[in-house]
Amino acid sequence: MLYKDCKHFPGDRPCKYHKKENVKCETCNHYDPLDKKLLIIKLDAIGDVLRTTSVLPPLKKKYPDYAVTWCTKNASKELFKNNSYVNDVIVIGEDAEQRLNIEEFDIVINLDNTKLSSALATKVKGETKIGFLLNRKGFVEPTSDKANYWLELAAFDDLKRENKKSHQQIMYEILGLDYSIHEPIIQLSDDQINKSKKLFAKWKLEEKKITLGLNIGVGTKWPSKAWPINKWKELISSLVKENYNLLLLGGPEEENTINEIKNEFRFIADSGCDKSLVEFSGILNLCDILITADTLALHIATALKKYVIALIGPTSINEITLYNRGFKLSSDEPCKCFYNRHCKEEISCMEKISVEQVLNAVKKIEKNIPARKN
Repeated sequence: MLYKDCKHFPGDRPCKYHKKENVKCETCNHYDPLDKKLLIIKLDAIGDVLRTTSVLPPLKKKYPDYAVTWCTKNASKELFKNNSYVNDVIVIGEDAEQRLNIEEFDIVINLDNTKLSSALATKVKGETKIGFLLNRKGFVEPTSDKANYWLELAAFDDLKRENKKSHQQIMYEILGLDYSIHEPIIQLSDDQINKSKKLFAKWKLEEKKITLGLNIGVGTKWPSKAWPINKWKELISSLVKENYNLLLLGGPEEENTINEIKNEFRFIADSGCDKSLVEFSGILNLCDILITADTLALHIATALKKYVIALIGPTSINEITLYNRGFKLSSDEPCKCFYNRHCKEEISCMEKISVEQVLNAVKKIEKNIPARKN
C-alpha cells in the first residue's frame, strides 16, 4: 500500500527512505502524515535567502507538526539540498504558478517586501498570512507593526543607518519567534565534504597551517561593496610572510581579478570561478577564517560556523551578524554612498578599511583556533 499523504513522498519518484533503506510504506518507521502546511516565500538574492534560513529551527520548534515548503527562485534552489527542515521547494519559473493556484496552506510567511513576492503571498490560499502582501492598487502592505518596521527601513536611508538590529533579529520579530537566533542552514553531504578534502590535498595546502579564505569579489549587483584589488594585493603580500594557507575564492564575475592576482602571486591556491553553490560551500568549509565583503560567501561562512572578517562599507553593518565568530570592519567615517551601486567619492569607504585592520583581526581570531599538529 502507498501512503500518499506522507510528508516524505514527492509524488513523482521514490522517497529518500525507500532509496536508502529499501522499505515500503507499510513497514516504514518514517511515515509522517501531512496534516498542516507552512509556506515560506523568500525569492532572492541568494545570500538573503540563505541568511533567512536561520528562521527554520525556531519555526520547527514553534510549529513541530507542520510540513514546510519554501518558494524561491532557481538560483537559490541548491541551498535546500539536504536541508532537513524543508520538506519541499517550489521554484519560480518551474512549478510555482500551477502549484500555488491549487495548494492550500495553514500559514503563509512572506519575508520579501518585493511586489512579486507580496503578490504570491496574497494570491496563495492560506489561513494565516505573515509578513508582506500586495493590495489591489499594487502597493506592498505589512501584516504587522514589526513587518512595517522592515518596510520603513527599506524606504528611508536615515532609518537604515540608525537601525541597530540584525536582519535575523528583525525577521524573528516579524515571525514572533522569541528563541535565540540560529545560524543559517547549509547541510553538506559526506560526499561533498570528502570531495573538498581531496581538493585541499590537490592544492598542496598544509594541514598544520591555518587556512585563510580570501573572497575577492562581490558579483555585479553591488560593485560599491568591493574592497579594492590593490588592498587585496597588499594584504596577500603581508600574509605571505606569515604561516598561513591562502585560498582564493570567487565566482564567474571575478575571473579577471583572480587571474590578475594569480599572475602576481603564483604560490596562492585558486579554488576556481566555476563552482556550483554546493561545491563553493564545500570549498569554503576548508577555511578556518574567511575574509570577505558583505556578500553570499559571508552568509555561507556563518552557516558553516566559520570565523569571518567582514569588510563592510555601503550596506548596514548592524544588519550583519557573525554569531560571535569574527569581526566587522568598516571605515571610521560614515559612507556617503549608502546603498548605492557605485561610489562617487574620490576615496570610497571600502578603500578606507586598512590592511592593518584586517591583519589585526586575523591575529585576534588565530588565538581561538586550536594549534595544528605537525
